[in-house]
Amino acid sequence: MPDGAQDRTEKATPRKRGKERRKGNVARSVELNSVAILFAGIFLFIFLGKELIERTLRFMIEVYQSVSVYEVTDDTLIYQVMFILRYFGPVVGAFLLGVMLTGLLINYLQVGFVYASEAIKIKFDKLNPVNGLKKLFSLNSIVELLKSLLKFIIVGFIAYSVLKRHTEDYLLLFSSTVPKAVSFFGSVVFELTVKIAVVLLILAIGDYFYQKYSYEKRIMMTKQEVKDEWKDYEGDPRVKSRIRSLQFQMARRRMMSAVPEATVVVTNPVFIAVALKYEPKKRTDAPVVVAKGKRKIAEKIKAIAIQYNVPIVENKPLARSLYESCEVGMEIPFTLYHAVAEVLAYVYQMRKDNNPVNKELIDA
Repeated sequence: MPDGAQDRTEKATPRKRGKERRKGNVARSVELNSVAILFAGIFLFIFLGKELIERTLRFMIEVYQSVSVYEVTDDTLIYQVMFILRYFGPVVGAFLLGVMLTGLLINYLQVGFVYASEAIKIKFDKLNPVNGLKKLFSLNSIVELLKSLLKFIIVGFIAYSVLKRHTEDYLLLFSSTVPKAVSFFGSVVFELTVKIAVVLLILAIGDYFYQKYSYEKRIMMTKQEVKDEWKDYEGDPRVKSRIRSLQFQMARRRMMSAVPEATVVVTNPVFIAVALKYEPKKRTDAPVVVAKGKRKIAEKIKAIAIQYNVPIVENKPLARSLYESCEVGMEIPFTLYHAVAEVLAYVYQMRKDNNPVNKELIDA
C-alpha cells in the first residue's frame, strides 16, 4: 500500500503520538514563545524601568565623581565589575529571570515536559544535502518564509505610521530640555513596541492553531499502519496482562452489580459466598448463579447483600458445591435442586412471616 500523504486518513494513535514526542516532534509555536517573552519584557520594564533609571543616574554620578581617583588595571578590574553588578545586577537579574521563566512557562503550557531521547542521537542522514534541499523547498519552509515576510511588512507599516504621526513633534525637540526629549523618545518607543507586540500576538495565536493543524496532518497514519501497530501492541505480554486484568475487573463489577437483585446468598460462611437468583414468575427452569467468590470477594458479596437486604444463609456443603460446579450465569445442576429448594423455601417462609433475614444456618 503506498505510504503517501494522500493515504494517511487515520488520526494518530496514542502510541504514535508518544513516539513522535520522544523524537521531539510536537505541536509548538515558536512565534507564541517569542511574543510571550516580548510582552513579559514590556511589563517587566514598566515595573523595573523607574528603578533602572534611578540606578543608572546614581551610577553615572558616582562614576563622574570617582573618575579621577580610580584607574582600570588588573588589580582593580574585579572591583570595577563588582561595582557595576552592585548597581545593575538586581534589576537586570530580575528582568532576565522573569523573561526566562515566561519562556519556560509558555513552552510548558504548549507541549508540557518533553524529554526527546531520540532527538539527541547522532543521525548522519541530517548531513545529507539532498534532505536539506527537500526541507528548503518544503511546504513548511514556504509557510515560514511567508510568515516572515508578513511580519516584516506589518512591523514596517506600524513603525512608519507611528513615526510619521510624530513628525511635527520632532521639530519641537530642538527647543526642549534633555529630560523632555528623553521622555518623548521613550514614549514613542514604548508606543511602537506595544503596537508591534499586539499585532505579533494576533499572528502568534494564528500560528499556534496552524502548528496544531499542521502537526495533526503530519502524524496521520494509513489504515495499514494502524492495523500493524495494533498487532504489535496486542502481542506485548504486558498489554495482554493489562487487558486480562481490565477484563477481570469489568466482569467482577458486573457480577457485583447483580448481587442486589439476588434471591439469596449461600455462604461457607467465611471463605465462600454464592449469590443465587430465582424468578418463579418468569418460569425459570432453575436458579441461576449471579455472583460467587472466595475470601475478599465473598466478603464483598455479603456486604452488598446486607446493604440491599438480600438474605444470607449459611450452608457449608451447599456453598462449596455451588462454587465448584457452577460458573457465573449458569443454572445450578440437577443434583443440587433439592438442597437449593430447601434454602429458597426457608427464605420465602421467613419473608412470609415478615421475619428479617440477615444470616441463618441451615444444616445440609
